[in-house]
Amino acid sequence: INPFCEIAIEEALRIKENQGEAEVILISIGDAVCQEQLRTGLAMGADRAILVVADKPLDPATTTEVLAKIVADEQPELVMLGKQSIDDDANQTGQLLASTLDWPQATFASKVEFSDDKADVTVTREVDGGLEAIAFSLPGIITTDLRLNEPRYASLPGIMKARKKELKEIPLAEAGASDSLQVETLTLVPPSVREAGKTVETVDELVELLHSEAKLI
Repeated sequence: INPFCEIAIEEALRIKENQGEAEVILISIGDAVCQEQLRTGLAMGADRAILVVADKPLDPATTTEVLAKIVADEQPELVMLGKQSIDDDANQTGQLLASTLDWPQATFASKVEFSDDKADVTVTREVDGGLEAIAFSLPGIITTDLRLNEPRYASLPGIMKARKKELKEIPLAEAGASDSLQVETLTLVPPSVREAGKTVETVDELVELLHSEAKLI
């Protein structure tokens, strides 16, 4: 589980603990390895999980199609996602899902508060130079930032219970999408290696290097 999504799980569990009647459903898209990650979330305290089986990574647009289908089936009041994945750092899925569902959204949450009637949410997010508070009525989308909470560790009883919790697998086609990418990564190369610096003894040497090597003069 990437750190941002782990924080989303923790916040969902805290909401459940405070409100009492909530159900926490985990969703992941991937191969069989994702089962272990979902079991970890179930051991933390989530109620059940859904794995959409895909043999290769999906782009944010296709991921959004899958999530929108599951949201339509499950009818949750609140969807929480990590603000970004840690492989491509795309930071798009939460926003695309909110647009697709036509739901309000609050991104990069560092604090989440509910109204007394639990129908409205106020999200605090850190911005350059201060804090911004965003309020919306449910249903809605929240993406989580690192400062929102400190995720709990799964306890031994939680790990034992997780083995008996429902983990449903759905083929990708059944979830309303294909594995054809709408956005393709063409190249991925590391940055060029920086050369070690040189120490010069005189101004003349410095000027010569700036002219012959750096091509600055």
